Amino acid sequence: MKKKNYTLLIGVAGLIATVIAVSIAGYALSKPAPIVLQGQAEATEYRISGKVPGRIERFFFSEGDYVRKGDTLVKIDSPEVKAKLAQARALQTAAESQKNKAHNGTRQEVVATSYQLWQQAAAGEEVMRKTFERMSRLYSQNVISEQKFDEVQAQYKAAKAACAAARAQYDMALRGTRDEDKETAAALEAQASAALEEVESYLGELYLTSPADGIVSARFPKPGELVGQGAPIMTVTDLNDAWFTFNIREDMLYGLKEGDELTVTIPALDGRKYRTTVTYISVLESYATWRAAKETGGYDAKTFEVRSVPQRHIEGLCPGMTAIIEDGGLNLQ
Repeated sequence: MKKKNYTLLIGVAGLIATVIAVSIAGYALSKPAPIVLQGQAEATEYRISGKVPGRIERFFFSEGDYVRKGDTLVKIDSPEVKAKLAQARALQTAAESQKNKAHNGTRQEVVATSYQLWQQAAAGEEVMRKTFERMSRLYSQNVISEQKFDEVQAQYKAAKAACAAARAQYDMALRGTRDEDKETAAALEAQASAALEEVESYLGELYLTSPADGIVSARFPKPGELVGQGAPIMTVTDLNDAWFTFNIREDMLYGLKEGDELTVTIPALDGRKYRTTVTYISVLESYATWRAAKETGGYDAKTFEVRSVPQRHIEGLCPGMTAIIEDGGLNLQ
């Protein structure tokens, strides 16, 4: 009898153990899988390009080198800019000479010459005046013909006109350049100076500098290759301006908003965890929709881009490193 009860007890215990094991297994299988959100590190990149075309004469830094803001990165050789500079300088010199000529007035030699020509014309007018007066008396006495009188009269009028023209030429030489001519010369000189400044500004574009501290992450052309205006030549990555980007489905945002804290794990840095702050949340374009659930009566789940910035500088962080948010990493405030 005791042996029968003992066997029954063992059977009941085994049944209870089986039920417990099945319950634990069922709970483990029904427990939702841990959520793991994967993103990557990114940083601000500066594309270095020039305003003038030319050939790469020299690189001063290689890929992976650290540069500081203002460091000269590359030199471009552009014979066209040098030729335009010589032309602009020649035009400025000519414009300055024209301006000085206008402001200095007429040369004294020209004034003296104009005066002599006026005196010569005045003498000729005086001779013709006396001749005309004599001919007038002779004509009144019918000594000379009317045709002869008309010829002398015409010669006298021509002498008077020549004398007046010579006097006007002398007066103009004496007064010097007109104000309008002076203003025109000054405007041409200013135009030439502006053109020279423009070409000189292009000289500065032959030496391209770094806009920020960072790492030279890429060099596109080779030394000696031709580059066009605005063509990218190098890329400088500012590692001090880094952030993490995650593409998160909307049903996994859990009310995430800007200013919330995320704990990010970086496998490349021995799996260390870092605190970050959400600074940007925006829906991606329609082609980034993760799944369509309309067949089951659900809805289209959109994907949102979430950016978070480290709360302190992360030594050794490089763009492209994987960043992971696990359960507990969403520290919503």
